[in-house]
Amino acid sequence: MKIEFAPLNIPFSRRLQTCAVVQWVFSFLALAQCCLALFVIILLSSYWYVAALYAVWLYWDWDTPVSGGRRSAWVRNWTVWKYFRDYFPITLVKTVDLDPKNNYLFGFHPHGVLVAGGFGNFCTEATGFSKLFPGLIPHLLMLPFWFRVPFYRDYIMCGGLVSSDKKSASHILGLKGGGHVAVVAVGGAEESLDARPGALTLQVLHRKGFIKLAMKHGAHLVPVFSFGENELFYQVDNPRGSLIRTLQERLQKFMGVALPLFHARGVFQYSFGLLPFRKPIFTVVGTPIVVEKNTNPTNEEIDKLHTIYLEHLTQLFEENKEQYGIPDHRHLIIT
Repeated sequence: MKIEFAPLNIPFSRRLQTCAVVQWVFSFLALAQCCLALFVIILLSSYWYVAALYAVWLYWDWDTPVSGGRRSAWVRNWTVWKYFRDYFPITLVKTVDLDPKNNYLFGFHPHGVLVAGGFGNFCTEATGFSKLFPGLIPHLLMLPFWFRVPFYRDYIMCGGLVSSDKKSASHILGLKGGGHVAVVAVGGAEESLDARPGALTLQVLHRKGFIKLAMKHGAHLVPVFSFGENELFYQVDNPRGSLIRTLQERLQKFMGVALPLFHARGVFQYSFGLLPFRKPIFTVVGTPIVVEKNTNPTNEEIDKLHTIYLEHLTQLFEENKEQYGIPDHRHLIIT
């Protein structure tokens, strides 16, 4: 394989962008393991009392990830996130104003490999969420597994990440006074196994829990499509029914975490590595679907709203696809 090295005369700002993405990829792939190892090392050292005190804190703070989290405006406004945004770059696109008197459930599509658009737009202020949607506070839902890791849980909550546990989403959508947004990557970990350049397959057809949740709290539904999300990484060929895909699906069911075998570019060369490609991401926030509160919806009512949601999602995609580089003959595949 011929290796394409990065030129030496790259502007310093682009090198800073690469560094920002390196730390982001590291935080997804290895920071949790490092935090757990650090906790064990402290526990086994002469400073064991520090770990013991943290364990007591962890006990008292255990429910915070399902109670709205603990966001930090300082962390969300770190300069590093601006370099992270500019690496791709990531752009947040508003189609209509959203009334902060209401709570919203954003259905984020597609999941992608590492949800780069979801993180950049909803866990940082780099793309100007608070300016585009004044009065709204976004909460990106993440698998509960990660909130059990010492130290790591506290870091990710600073960006506005909360547990994807049903109790967590219910807490956000049930807050009085409105102004809160639960952002759900509807396709989940399973959809990440289909994320590769050109892919337009969404796993939404049989996912109706988020619809029922919105109805129970009267939270307005908003489809969000992140154009470019699947263009960031290649993935090892894993068609449904293959040995690799079967193992991935079994691991996902057992661990709750998908393990896509992805690759893209490196730090100093463009031929292989775990850094995403520099591909633009345009995250388009659609028109809200007004949802009346129904604490005990029937299956028929859920199915009806789910159908309306799919229609709005498809319309959002069709109206914007050519503007963001998708040929007119390409359409969503909803499974």
